Amino acid sequence: MKLFYRILYTLLSIVLFLPVLGDTSFAKEPTVIRIYLDGNQINSEAAPYIIPKVNITMVPLTVITKNLGAGASWEQNTKTATITKSDLTLIMTVGQKNVLVNGQSISLDTSVQLINGRIVVPLRFVSNQLGLLVAWNQALQTINLQSNNDIDNGNGSGNGNGNGNGDGSTEKKLLNGAWVSTVYNLDWPSSGSYGKSAKQQQEYVQMLDELQAVGMNSVFVQVRPSADSFYKSALVPWSKYLTGKQGLAPDYDPLAFMIEETHKRGMEFHAWFNPFRANTEVKTENLAPNHVAITHPEWIVTSGTIMYINPGIPDARQHIIDVIMEVVNNYDIDGVHLDDYFYPSSGIFADDITYLTNNSGSILNKEDWRRDNINQFVQQLGKSIHQSKPKLQFGISPFGVWRNLAKDKSGSDTKASVTAYDSMYADVRTWIKQDWIDYVVPQIYWSLTFSAARYDKLVDWWVNEVKGTGVDLYIGHAPYKLGSKDAADWSNAQEIINQLIYNEQYSEIIKGDIFFSANHLRKNPLGLIPLLKSYYKL
Repeated sequence: MKLFYRILYTLLSIVLFLPVLGDTSFAKEPTVIRIYLDGNQINSEAAPYIIPKVNITMVPLTVITKNLGAGASWEQNTKTATITKSDLTLIMTVGQKNVLVNGQSISLDTSVQLINGRIVVPLRFVSNQLGLLVAWNQALQTINLQSNNDIDNGNGSGNGNGNGNGDGSTEKKLLNGAWVSTVYNLDWPSSGSYGKSAKQQQEYVQMLDELQAVGMNSVFVQVRPSADSFYKSALVPWSKYLTGKQGLAPDYDPLAFMIEETHKRGMEFHAWFNPFRANTEVKTENLAPNHVAITHPEWIVTSGTIMYINPGIPDARQHIIDVIMEVVNNYDIDGVHLDDYFYPSSGIFADDITYLTNNSGSILNKEDWRRDNINQFVQQLGKSIHQSKPKLQFGISPFGVWRNLAKDKSGSDTKASVTAYDSMYADVRTWIKQDWIDYVVPQIYWSLTFSAARYDKLVDWWVNEVKGTGVDLYIGHAPYKLGSKDAADWSNAQEIINQLIYNEQYSEIIKGDIFFSANHLRKNPLGLIPLLKSYYKL
């Protein structure tokens, strides 16, 4: 009998300890997602969870009502949740993916759910509608909500998605942005995605998520790389960088998709236009029939290997304004952004005849006439934008040196071989003083130790230029230079951080930073990403 009990005890021991014997690793507790509002942790009656595949974080409705200042009601018969705050009303029903936002239907991957008697809602969507910025930190498994109480969010319609261009905007949050180049498929979309809308969309979503994870809250996407478009236009052809052939339409609206995905994340979307570049090569056989070089060859000037639309022709300038206004009037963008493609910075630009025939102001020299052409364009474009949407942001990113001190006693202490005023005929000072633009982003693509154009000296100069005006100042940075073999001053990613730290002394004037470009940020040059995350306290 004793032998029987010994055998029975042995068998029970084996059965009880099989799980331990089968897995010798220590059991890991499931990761808990933590939520913070303006740096303070939010307590939840139940742990937030992520819905697989769609990656949507769901939280109890009480998180919204107790912490985000919204009211809510629940109709048991229809299983409908109504969330209200100020003039915002969200209506979500279990089993229905369409949500009503102030009566307007919006499609979501996941709406309200009823789980074990508890009402849960998608955190990011609801937070964005309430005017909060949402950032997900994968490494820490945290969700950071940032309030934007100075901005009247409304329902996200009108001049933007509530991130700074609504009618109640009085002060903007610090802007951290990235330029997204589409020309040559540099940043997006990839050339391998031609004609593949799902792949292009997946690439854009992944890029947004990676940019947001490193601290970016805005993107400046090139929607007009070469007198073409990334949206349906009645004036210019579809860009070849979408399908591989200019004029060939994709099976979706890329601009509408990008805006929606950007706004979903609480980020700003600025439409970036190359105003006067007509084509990146001189050949015309691959251009669409409605490209400006085909319809108006008399407007085109070739300089080097690039075709330009002649800024000296009034009708040509108006055409570009009309093209930009298509986007302003038809899309929910947060800003109109121009780069420094005005006149070419070098080479011959054959416009002598245009100067003689389109000089109604009898300007005595061609250099001043060229500057006047660009001034007229900037002034008229700004008026058109603000007449249509008064709070929509309009900004320009000029070359980082306006004029050298040796050329102009009010210029910067630099020795640049190219300047915005003398080489590109961009009279940025006048744009600022006349309040024709809302912001300026000088491309200060030099280091703190580059003697010919030191970063700190140029920041000082631009700060002084905008001081006392209504124009915001953002600084353009060059992470693309990190690791350059011919530039020892770009051998350490700390250079970018040191530039950001230098800007802090002008916190009342410098409103943010923009990095060129998205892919260079994502490639983590010389370990820049962890440094940026540390700087932005992510």
